[in-house]
Amino acid sequence: MEGPRPPGQSRRQHALPEPLLNATALALILVAAVAHASWNLFSKQASLAGAACFVWLMSAAAAVIYAPVLAASLIVSPPHLTARSWVFLAGTAVLQTGYFLFLQRAYLVGDLSLVYPVGRGTGALLAALAGIVILGERPGPAGLAGIVLLVAGVIVLGLPGRPRPAATSSPATRTRAVTAPAAVLYALATGVFIAGYTLWDKVAVTSVGNPPLLQDYASLIGMTLVLAPFALADSARTTQMWHTYRRQVVGAAVLSPLAYILVLVAMRFTSVSAVAPAREISVLFGVVLGRRLLNEGGLARRLTGAAAIVAGIIAVALG
Repeated sequence: MEGPRPPGQSRRQHALPEPLLNATALALILVAAVAHASWNLFSKQASLAGAACFVWLMSAAAAVIYAPVLAASLIVSPPHLTARSWVFLAGTAVLQTGYFLFLQRAYLVGDLSLVYPVGRGTGALLAALAGIVILGERPGPAGLAGIVLLVAGVIVLGLPGRPRPAATSSPATRTRAVTAPAAVLYALATGVFIAGYTLWDKVAVTSVGNPPLLQDYASLIGMTLVLAPFALADSARTTQMWHTYRRQVVGAAVLSPLAYILVLVAMRFTSVSAVAPAREISVLFGVVLGRRLLNEGGLARRLTGAAAIVAGIIAVALG
């Protein structure tokens, strides 16, 4: 028969530090990572056809697809929106529009396996640092080590590799080699927007109390309205984009909101300094897709970066 429990044992158990990421949050982030990498592949495939046209078609299609979901959510749980709520709904639309436009511009001049890791890594670093400095979040030593490993991994993945021989490279490949510095700059700007909307939406769904689905849907409506004049003014290109890249548009319209909604849900009960870096596991999938479907090279170097990311994810999960 088990002896009496020593005094204070229960209290000591409750005093144990909780991990930065629990199992539920980690599962949400992993599903979001697969969805995120997939829609970025679609964006890369359609990048040559025009940034504004693709983003407008994607946001308009997503607004239609997710309208019934939003309506059902609002009926089941009507939100209490204040003036501050509307400010945060409008702000995310501005930040997400800038993000998508810079991302598409980066994909126009750079590889998926270059732009994606650099943009995501920059966003993760800035968001995690801001979560610590501005929001007062305090991850433990293992969490901090995980953040460092994650950021180091995506930086290694984003380092430019050796150019391919001219005899075996296509004109498009040679153009990407010439414009790689521009791609890095656009990717860095994309990362700034990523950090901006991550922190903005973190406050929106926690302090302000905006529902995650509504917060993300506001960005779709905002992008649709802001980009409509540009897309409709070039109706021939927009029509051609729809006929040629319809599957990519619809795929991104479904997966992009889904990926971010899952992240927003995770952030409702998990610190942004944990969620922002952990979601960067999506770069693993992005690199694989770039290699397998777009024939992008640098496999050994990118595997090294991938190993650092996996180690970082484990460290962040253990906290």
